[in-house]
Formats: sequence, C-alpha cells, structure tokens
Amino acid sequence: MKMVLIAGIIVHLFVSALCAQDLSGSEIIQKVNDLFNPESAHGKSRMTIVTTSGQKRTFVFESWGKNRGEKSLVRYLEPRRVKDQAILMLNHSDDIWMFFPRTQRVRKLATHAKKQKMQGSDFSYEDMGSGDAFIEDFTAERLDDEKMNGHDCYKLELTRKPESDVSYSRIVMWIIKENFYAIVIDYYDEDDPAQHEKRLTQSDIRIVDGIPTAMIAVMHNQNDNTQTVMELQEIKYNVALSDKMFSERELKK
Repeated sequence: MKMVLIAGIIVHLFVSALCAQDLSGSEIIQKVNDLFNPESAHGKSRMTIVTTSGQKRTFVFESWGKNRGEKSLVRYLEPRRVKDQAILMLNHSDDIWMFFPRTQRVRKLATHAKKQKMQGSDFSYEDMGSGDAFIEDFTAERLDDEKMNGHDCYKLELTRKPESDVSYSRIVMWIIKENFYAIVIDYYDEDDPAQHEKRLTQSDIRIVDGIPTAMIAVMHNQNDNTQTVMELQEIKYNVALSDKMFSERELKK
C-alpha cells in the first residue's frame, strides 16, 4: 500500500512538472495578472522616497480598489501637509482627479498624467493602477527559467503592442513558479527597448485572504539612482465597496 502511495505521489509530481513546462508566456502572465488585480481591496501603506542625495520623504496613505483595478482611490493620512489629499483613478488610470483640501478644489489631470510620478516617487500613476495592461498592451514570451532571489522562477519578456500607449517599450519579469507571484520586474524606456529604466523588487510575501501578497515593494530608478519603498501595513481583499465612493463628488469627503 505504501509503495502504491509513493508511486502515486511521483506520478503527480511528474505530471505537474510537465504541465509547468507546457505553460506558454500568455498563460503565465494571465495568472500573474489575476494575482495583481483582485476583485476589490482596501489597505494602508507607507511610502518612503529616497532621493539621489539620500534624503527621505515619507507618506502614509489609505487605498481602495474595485473591479480588478479599474477604479482606485488613494487618500493621504501623513504627513500633515498632504493629509486628506486624495487621488481618484478610473478606467485603469486613464482618467485621474486630485483633491486638494486646502483649496477644497478637485482638478482633473491631463490624459498623459498617468505616466507622471506619484508624489514625486519612482512609481507612476500607471504603475499603481494599470489593471490588465500586462495582457492587453503587451505580447508575452516565455524565456529560459531562472532562479531569482532564491526562488525557482519563470522568466517572461513582455513587448509592447504597436497600438499601445503604455510607458514602457518592454518589461522583463521573474515569477515564482510555486504561486505565480512576480518578485522582480524590469521596466524599459518608452522609446528605447535597450535602456533599463526601473526595477521593482517585491519581498516578504504572505498569504492574505488566500492571496499571495508582497508586504514590501521597492522601485529603483536606474537613471536617477533614486528609490521608493512601499510597505503594506494593512490589506484586506474582496471587501464590499460602493461605486459611489469612486466619484469626483466623494473626493471632498
């Protein structure tokens, strides 16, 4: 009986390995995309920007997301000078509004604003709310598997589709085979596919509400030699969120 059980385990592992070998780039990136875009989420984060000179600026904000990243809302808690400032991103960051509490004004940003830095960080608005961009705006090719940061990983290259208007000409990512979580992502210049622009490294991965989640994400800007550290302090997935809160009117509340 024991020999039968062992033989069954061996067969299962062998079949699993074969299935993994057969996965295409498009199949892998679909799994990555599903993890990056839960149905809804509510969290609190600390963002620390490290400048070229080594100076640090820290922000704490609360965020909400709905419809797999199609709607996003960020409201700042700290520091005092930006407290209650809010950013509303709709249509996967194609439409962005900002609320400034001191003037009680809401301003809609220009269409190209999604490519700009969020609060001067190394994350753009597009990075924060790109939704299904990995699938819709890029073609995925599976490269040779590699180890990265101690993990056995799939390695993918995403090449921007000709009709796409995203900020990067190509993206290379390393994805943990065990859970399809992207732990390192390299971004390349919008106009020069050979110019490495930024690297995102994600670590301290925990299972939250059944979803693998990086508690620390570091974006390093290769050109400016700056970096932004995003620390996830609280997160909850699949929460009930009203569409009403993702509106220009609600930004002032």
